[in-house]
Amino acid sequence: MPNRLLDINSGHNFRDLGGYRTTDGRTIKWRQLLRTGSLANLSDDDLTTLAKIPVTQDIDLRGQAEVRQMPDRVPQTATYYHLPVFDEDETDASHSNDEIAKRMQEEGNGYRHMLTVYSRMVTIPSAKRAFRQLFDRLLANQNGVTIFHCTAGKDRTGIAAFLILSALGVPRETILDDYLLTNPVTEEFREDWLTQMRKELPATPATDILISNRRDLASVHTDYLKTAISAIEKQYGDVQHYLTDYLELSDDQLHQLRDRYLE
Repeated sequence: MPNRLLDINSGHNFRDLGGYRTTDGRTIKWRQLLRTGSLANLSDDDLTTLAKIPVTQDIDLRGQAEVRQMPDRVPQTATYYHLPVFDEDETDASHSNDEIAKRMQEEGNGYRHMLTVYSRMVTIPSAKRAFRQLFDRLLANQNGVTIFHCTAGKDRTGIAAFLILSALGVPRETILDDYLLTNPVTEEFREDWLTQMRKELPATPATDILISNRRDLASVHTDYLKTAISAIEKQYGDVQHYLTDYLELSDDQLHQLRDRYLE
C-alpha cells in the first residue's frame, strides 16, 4: 500500500486521498488526488518527486496576494490553475504576526474566527466559483494526477477535500478522520513555530492568550468542519444537495467522478 504522506522535504501536509473506502464498497485510487500545503518552497528534489508521480495539474486555492507573495513552484509535468476560494486570505495562514496579534488579544478569538471562516467557505460566491471549477478540473483530468492546495493545506484545502470525498461517497467518519489528520502531521512544525514565537515575545498573560489563539488558527478542530456542514445543511438539507443544487453538479457528472477516481 502506498504511503499516505508524500515524501516531500520542503513542504508541509502533503497527503494522498487514496485508499479510502466508499459506502458502496469501492476505494479511491492511490496517487490521483493529493491534498497539500503550499508549493512555494519546494526543493528541486521535491519537484522531481511530484513529476515522477506524475502530477499533471496544480490547483491553487489561495488568494491573489498569497500567490503574488509566494508563487507556486510547479512540477514540470503539471499545468497551473488559480482558483481562489477567498479574494484575499481570510484564514490567517499567510498574514504577518503583527496583523494577527492586533486581533488576537482576547481569549477564544482564534477559535471564533475559524468558525466564521468555515461558514463563509461554503456560502460566499468566490468559494462557490472555486469549488465548482475544482470539480470541473477533476472531471477534465482523465489520465493525470491532481494536487489541490492552499497555504497550510488545512482549511480551504480541508473543505475542498470534504466536498470531494463526499461526492465520491466516502463515509462522514472517514472524512472527519482525514480532516483531523492535519494535526498530528503538522504538530512538530506547528509547536516549534509557536515555541519560537513565545521566545520572541514578552512573558505576559497577553502573550499566553496570543499563543493560544495562534494555535487555534494553525490547527484544525472538529467544530470548524462541523460549522461548515451545519451551514450547508441549514440551507440545502445535506451535502449531496449542496453538490447538486448549489455547485450544480449533475447526477451524470457525479457518476463520472466516481468512475474516474474509484476502483
